[in-house]
Amino acid sequence: MLVDQRSGARKIVRSKAVVVMDGMAPKQGRTLEISASGLSITLDHKLSTGDIAMVSFELFVEGKAQVLSCQSRVNYCIFSGDHFKIGFQFMNPDMATMATINKFLR
Repeated sequence: MLVDQRSGARKIVRSKAVVVMDGMAPKQGRTLEISASGLSITLDHKLSTGDIAMVSFELFVEGKAQVLSCQSRVNYCIFSGDHFKIGFQFMNPDMATMATINKFLR
């Protein structure tokens, strides 16, 4: 039996996302949920655990759409039906990005 090892508050978020990795074309996806430390996204393509990518996604905060970008590491990649569910951990997000995410999580 698998045990959920995530900690901290998570919130469902459904928006567009783009994943950019060195040497690969940008991949379009959709966000599933977000926490202060990371984000899960669905993609049509498999990624490997440990891969590093620039992840851009849209959050609606105080009625305004904001596009955030953060270098992130792949924590898991699970095939789910017709797509892959991929968990990313943020790597050194800037203060403005963290402030926006924390405001969204409240």
